[in-house]
Amino acid sequence: MIAESAVAGLPTTGFAFPGPLRDRLNAAILDGSKTSTTSLVLEYRRENEPFPEVGRRAVMLGSDERPVAVIETTEVRVVRLGDVDLRHAVDEGEGYASVAEWRAGHEDFWHSDDMRRYLEDPEFTVDDDTEALVERFRVVALVG
Repeated sequence: MIAESAVAGLPTTGFAFPGPLRDRLNAAILDGSKTSTTSLVLEYRRENEPFPEVGRRAVMLGSDERPVAVIETTEVRVVRLGDVDLRHAVDEGEGYASVAEWRAGHEDFWHSDDMRRYLEDPEFTVDDDTEALVERFRVVALVG
């Protein structure tokens, strides 16, 4: 465990929006069942944010926006949503047994009112050709 002051200066990351989903994802990361995640390339472009790189460390935030852990990126790929594989879907740690289940769960999130508000597009939708950033990571330290 490291002190909160020791992570000053590291970039931050939050899984989903603050609230119950973020809390569940963070718990899955901390118990080791979640070791991968998927973002839309569109999100990075919208924020003019560079893609994470292998070896990058970031502070994972809780729903209260306080540091929870430091994670390190171990793999990054850009793929079509239609090309996401079962290994990635399972490693997201949300209980998906198939790529179809993973896709349905993620479409629910990406088509949610919160995401559409964030993207400022009330009609936003994804398809097989939507570019996704798939990332693998590991927890390197707890903060507290």
